[in-house]
Amino acid sequence: MNLHGRDIKIFAANASKNFAREMANYLGLPVGKSEVKSFADGEISISILESARGSDVYMVQSIANPVNNNLMELLLMIDAFKRASAGRITAVIPYFGYARQDRKAKSRDPISAKLVADIITTAGADRVLTMDLHSPQIQGFFNIPLDNLLSTPSFIPYFEKKYQDRLDNLTIVAPDVGSIGRARAFANKLNIPMAILDKRRPIANVSEVMNIIGDVKGCDILIYDDIVDTGGSLCNAVDAVMDGGARSVTACATHAVLSDPAIERISFSRLEELVVLDTIELPKEKQIDKIKVISVAPVFAEAVARIYSDKPMSSLFY
Repeated sequence: MNLHGRDIKIFAANASKNFAREMANYLGLPVGKSEVKSFADGEISISILESARGSDVYMVQSIANPVNNNLMELLLMIDAFKRASAGRITAVIPYFGYARQDRKAKSRDPISAKLVADIITTAGADRVLTMDLHSPQIQGFFNIPLDNLLSTPSFIPYFEKKYQDRLDNLTIVAPDVGSIGRARAFANKLNIPMAILDKRRPIANVSEVMNIIGDVKGCDILIYDDIVDTGGSLCNAVDAVMDGGARSVTACATHAVLSDPAIERISFSRLEELVVLDTIELPKEKQIDKIKVISVAPVFAEAVARIYSDKPMSSLFY
């Protein structure tokens, strides 16, 4: 790939080393040399082992579990590059943690997503590159450019192939009202119908499906969401559409958070397959037969090349 101007340097902290390596391979570059360690008391120690002066630095780190440690690693590395006179610093955050806390749900709540946006900017980031923010309005929390890549173009080829002989029987299901926009865009791309699950959430990480809006009887169902956390909402949705007469259920989600007891729930559910992206690196104990992982590192790498070369990003959204 032909890159010009200042040199690109890709660095990674502990949460996204494999992801950064794939990005670098796509661009024909090495991963920058750095060390991220901890002192005995838990404080994080950062060492940048090569010059970044004048370079276009892309710092890759998902804000996933352990969320606070990974966020702090990101902030400290951004600060290190700023003090090392990097020409431009882009925070590449495949999974943006705290995005679900984007508003005051009740009195005296913080708006944590806004605070995290402010901290990243204050640390010294000049730009943010991420994918499928839980709430699109979080883009407005930043006073620096932010590119929010979409997962749909990565999922569509997989499902077109999977359902090539029965695409006319496939229905997209939005698991809640907040997912309607994503599901509708997916359904429009595949030219298939959509249904919606109406549910209520009495407490965090607990949901109860109430009604199915649309026809799922006899259909192959594809549930589309941005995050799978404990798996409770997903498995409830699977049960709801299967009880409603669906023939089969597959799900896809951008970010596989998969907190306990998600793996156990998915393993014993009536779900045929869960397809996720590698925005969060899955440890071996979470790599089960029902979970298929698609890499989006090449998509992020292409975005990096376009940012660096001042080319439009619009082709990555289709």
